[in-house]
Amino acid sequence: MAYVITGGAGNISKPLVLQLLQAGKQVIVVGRNAANLKELTDAGATAAIGSVEDAEFLTKTFTGAEAVFTLVPPKWDAADWKGYIGTIGENFAKAIQAAGVKYVVNLSSIGAHLAEGAGPVSGLYRAEQALNTLTDVHIKHLRPAYFYPNLFANLGLIKQDGIIGGNYGGGSNSFALVAPVDIAEDAAEELLNLSFAGHTVRYIASDEKTGSEIAAIIGAAIGKPGLPWVEFTDEQSLQGAIGAGLSEEVAKNYTEMGHSLRTGVFSEDYVRNKPAVYGKTKLEDFAKVFAAVYHS
Repeated sequence: MAYVITGGAGNISKPLVLQLLQAGKQVIVVGRNAANLKELTDAGATAAIGSVEDAEFLTKTFTGAEAVFTLVPPKWDAADWKGYIGTIGENFAKAIQAAGVKYVVNLSSIGAHLAEGAGPVSGLYRAEQALNTLTDVHIKHLRPAYFYPNLFANLGLIKQDGIIGGNYGGGSNSFALVAPVDIAEDAAEELLNLSFAGHTVRYIASDEKTGSEIAAIIGAAIGKPGLPWVEFTDEQSLQGAIGAGLSEEVAKNYTEMGHSLRTGVFSEDYVRNKPAVYGKTKLEDFAKVFAAVYHS
């Protein structure tokens, strides 16, 4: 029986697929473009070309699977981003039920305990709730922290204004960060063991830093010691995101998420349920990657 992995050859799905193949598993990887999956199919995976917006396609692809990994891809032109994410969760639930799948590892996020107020992550709350209607399916919701690669959004800000920041991260309160490869490792562990039962949550983090600590580490890596972290107002964050080319809908959602992170509400359930073991990739490791991109 195969594992079905959604998310194409993304930063999480790609290393996850490769780990499962290395463990000798049969893997079907879902993506929209066969060319983008070539490295994975060359490694032994089978491609299923289609969209997670197509519940019938998902049902066909999931049928006969031992377990599936569900991931809602970003949709930058969504008119209602939270609604879109929730709808994909409903598609996954319908297909999982129709296909008779019994084990699901679902990629969610810190903050997905919030029905409202967490931007796109409140969409992931809806996706979790849709999956949790499946009472006869074992589901592990992975709730990772703030992705290191999200910091790449600051490249222009650093080069143009000599600062890094967001509408969160000020003061002495740290927040959790994570490397996608560490998420993939935990997802692989869950899928290879299939020891979870019922509907449970696993938080994933690689490091915890304050905004000032992030600025110091990134600044040192790129040769800009003293790089400051600046906490913007929500309005500044919104206008900055729109100015960077994001739609108003996406910009509003990101601003809402940052506001929730700043107030501490976003991370409150994570703080109560921190992982016993953190991922291997620390911010200093990612800073080397950030520096290479910055100087390229």
